[in-house]
Amino acid sequence: MDTFLSPIEKPASFVMKLAYYFTKKQFGKVLMPMKVHSARLPTAFGMFYAKISKLDKKLGLPTETVMLVREWVSRMNICLFCIDIGRLVVIQNDLNEAKFEALEDYKTNLLFTEADRAALDYATELTRDRKVDPATFSRLSRFYSEQEVCEIVYLIASEHLYNLTNIGLNIHSDMLCDISRKKNDVLEHSQA
Repeated sequence: MDTFLSPIEKPASFVMKLAYYFTKKQFGKVLMPMKVHSARLPTAFGMFYAKISKLDKKLGLPTETVMLVREWVSRMNICLFCIDIGRLVVIQNDLNEAKFEALEDYKTNLLFTEADRAALDYATELTRDRKVDPATFSRLSRFYSEQEVCEIVYLIASEHLYNLTNIGLNIHSDMLCDISRKKNDVLEHSQA
């Protein structure tokens, strides 16, 4: 399915040309959100989006919790690009892929801890209802510190920014997991 705005394959600005180069080097291709959204805005907007992923590295929450919350919000919002890039991060960080495969059944699947369930229930209510029941918040606070609760809120809110940007411009998956797996297969075969 086509994006609502045509991708800009050759950006005019030197800064965007550099961003395209480094993105292609990192991911094996220039990401569609960059070609459709970021290329049309002043550079500061692209830098803002990049800052979010840098801020994630400053969180106290474990990477798995960060990715569970982000992935779950993306799935609820049906942002195919975000689901895809989230899975790539899971693969690259050697996180438990089976747990992410079972995310739809987090309430009953034994791979998930009670803390996971509390965070995902909180993310569900905030995303679906745009409010949170005090009992859900109370349960979340039994497992997470005040800082971690604020980090979970930040994750949900920033994931919505990504999701709505992509959904609003009809940006779908870039098939990044497939590119990553093909690259790994080539490396494994060349080392054999």
